[in-house]
Formats: sequence, C-alpha cells, structure tokens
Amino acid sequence: MSSWMRWHAPAMARLWGFCWLLLGFWRAALACPVSCKCSVSRIWCNDPSPGIVAFPRLEMNSADPENITEIFIANQKRLEIINEDDVEAYVGLKNLTIVDSGLKFVASKAFLKNSNLQHINFTRNKLTSLSRKHFRHLDLSELILVGNPFTCSCEIMWIKTLQEIKSSTETQDLYCLNESSKNIPLANLQIPNCGLPSANLAAPNLTVEEGTSITLSCSVAGDPLPNLYWDVGNLISKHMNETSHSQGSLRITNISSDDSGKQISCVAENLVGEDQDSVNLTVHFAPTITFLESPTSDHHWCIPFTVKGNPKPALQWFYNGAILNESKYICTKIHVTNHTEYHGCLQLDNPTHMNNGDYTLIAKNEYGKDERQISAHFMGWPGIEDGANPNYIDLIYDDSTAMIDIEDTTNKSNEIPSTDVTDKTGREHLSVYAVVVIASVVGFCLLVMLFLLKLARHSKFGMKGFVLFHKIPLDG
Repeated sequence: MSSWMRWHAPAMARLWGFCWLLLGFWRAALACPVSCKCSVSRIWCNDPSPGIVAFPRLEMNSADPENITEIFIANQKRLEIINEDDVEAYVGLKNLTIVDSGLKFVASKAFLKNSNLQHINFTRNKLTSLSRKHFRHLDLSELILVGNPFTCSCEIMWIKTLQEIKSSTETQDLYCLNESSKNIPLANLQIPNCGLPSANLAAPNLTVEEGTSITLSCSVAGDPLPNLYWDVGNLISKHMNETSHSQGSLRITNISSDDSGKQISCVAENLVGEDQDSVNLTVHFAPTITFLESPTSDHHWCIPFTVKGNPKPALQWFYNGAILNESKYICTKIHVTNHTEYHGCLQLDNPTHMNNGDYTLIAKNEYGKDERQISAHFMGWPGIEDGANPNYIDLIYDDSTAMIDIEDTTNKSNEIPSTDVTDKTGREHLSVYAVVVIASVVGFCLLVMLFLLKLARHSKFGMKGFVLFHKIPLDG
C-alpha cells in the first residue's frame, strides 16, 4: 500500500489540481451571458447568433468582475445601449472594444467608476453623437471612432479639436452627415457659434499671511455659454463660492499654512471643451519645530529635526545654553525639503564625551520663532562614572556665531561658517590623550627597570658561587 501511494500520490495531486482548474473555468463560464466566453480577466462576445441585446454582466458571487481588464464585443447588431450601471462593476477595466455592432447611445456617466480605462474602440457602430463628458475624467491613450454615422453638430466638435492636437499618424478618417445627408470630413466641419470657452482669473496678490482671508474672482466666455466651476484640489482652509452666469467668486477664510503651494483653478466648460486659469497660493507663517529627537548613529551621529516655516527660517544651535560653533566636524545638514517643510539633522563627526550635553535648536523668520531642546549623550568620561559631566563647555562654543540659513546648509557642509575654537578643542583633546599615553609609557619603563635590577642582583650571586667552586684544588 505504501509503495502504491509513493508511486501514485504525485499523479493524484496533479489530477486534483486539474479538476480544480476545470471547476474554475466552469464557474466563470456559468457567469457568462449567451454568445460570450469568459476567463478570469477577459470577456469576449463575438458570436452573432443568438447574440446579446445588453452589455454583458457577470452573475454576482460567481466571478470577480473587478478582475476583468478587457471586454471585447463584435458582431452584436442588437446591442444598442450602454447604461450608467452596465460597466461600473468592472473597476479594473483597461480595454473596451465594441466593433461592427449596433451601439447607438452611451450614458453620460457610463464610465464614471472606470478610472483605469486606457483604450476604447467603438469602430463601425451606429453612433450619431457622443459627448466629451463621457471621457473627461479618463486618461485615455486611445479613442477610436472610425465608421460611425455622426451628425454634424456642435456636440461632436470636441472630437475635431481632439484630432487637431494629435500627430498626423494618430489622426482618424472621421466623417459626419450634414443637413443634406452628405458625408463631409470632420476636419472640415465649421459650426457657427461653436467654439472653445475661455476663463480669466482675476487674482489679488496670493502671497498671504496665515490666518488671513482672500476673495478670488473669475469670468468665463464662449459660445455655447460655458459653465463655471472651481477646482480647489485638497484645499484645507474653509472656502465657499458664488457663481452667476459668466462670473464667479471664491472666498477663502482663515488660511492654513498647510495650503501653501496649492493650486486653485477657475474652469470654463462647454460642449466643445474646457479652459482654465490657475494661481498658486503662497502662505507666510512663523517657524515651527515639529520634530526633534535624541541623536542616532549611522555613518555620522545625527540629531534629527523637522522645521516648518515660510519664508524659510534661519537655524541656530545652542550647546548648554551658549551658541554652538559649527565647523566641518559639527554642522547642520538639510536632507529633504518639501516646499515649506525641512528635514535634516545636526551632524557630528566622531563625537566624544566632550560633546555630551543639552542641544537647543532655534528657528526664526520675520514672522516669529520657535525653539526646542534635546539632551545628547555620546559616551562616558574616561575614568569617571558614566553620567558625570565636568564643566567643560567653554571650548566648543562662541557667542559671535551667526544664524544659519537653511538653504546654505543643503549639501554644502564645507561652506558652513567655522572658527578656530573647534580646532583648538581638537588640539587640547590630543594633548590630554598624549599626556595619558606618555605617563603610561614612563610608568611601564620604571617597572621594567626595577625588574631588571632585581634580576641582575640574583644573577651576580649565581656567578660568584660558580667561580669559587672552580678554585678548589683537586688532589690526585
């Protein structure tokens, strides 16, 4: 029995795996409409008989529609409409193809939840009109509309505008039927009172101080008359807008420093397309030290900090209450700048017990200042219990050191101001160590000399005994 299991168990495992695979395909097939085939990521319906009359939907709980990335439909003459909720379940859909079919109408919000759509092909259908609102939120790389009997109207002028901005190799041979039922190239279409809109944002000085309020005004123009709306992105500050025909205003109150650098746009949109005018909001505010922690060791020792402020604040470090004298061995480095936020550290190269103490950071600009303090311990004092700290601070600070500009500390460690005090400290460190070493060597030499003298005394007595022994006369 064990022999049989040893030889046949692998084959049984493969058989069970194959059965589960077949079951998966069988469940997907059960979810498909008639005239369609389905896989885990694809639906294709190209059998004209009996064909489909509605957009294909997978049965609930029998397959995962969010995994579908491609839907291909061809030769379905009775498929005429895509409703608003027909495609919403296919959130992962990237490619949609409906060709040689009877498609006449697409609901305005049909693709509202299909933000991943990249390629749409509606070749040789029955579309007479198609609004740009269907696709305005999509980042399409391809929209193919060849072979549709479009009616020459302002509603399809956006397609002409889209073709005009594409390269010659990407343009399509599109036509529309005029009032005389004559096919004319879409490129030659001229519709009176049908053009792109324009937006004009009249903005005051958008460099403001935190906590103040501003009002933006915008006017739009175009034929057909465009709609006006505001695009404020993820603006945090409280805001409200008013719109009347071709004029609009946006009121922003108690402006937050977190909104500095954000873009505000006034948008005009009509059937043909859209236009927008934008401004960037700059907010000035006093510095805030949002982060300061104990030193960490990597390639160098680093006291990490984060400072916010606009205009960019000047930084000054204090050591045990006195201005810290920076040099190439102790300097401020800014590693990351995010608009008005600066991430960096006070970098120390091989600090010793001499550098233990309290470090205070002060950030200052014309709107105010902030300060925070941290205690740093790098190593214990030689011969002294860890934590004891003799008064030795006068060697590493100088009251004449100036404030440090953040911009000057970014990747410019060699340009940070320095004085001779740190070099003097280094020389005094070396002097202390030299005295200790010399004293140790002298003590060792004294011990060696004492040992040699004692050894020489014992050796002398041994030689004397040896000589006397050889002076005894030998008789017969």
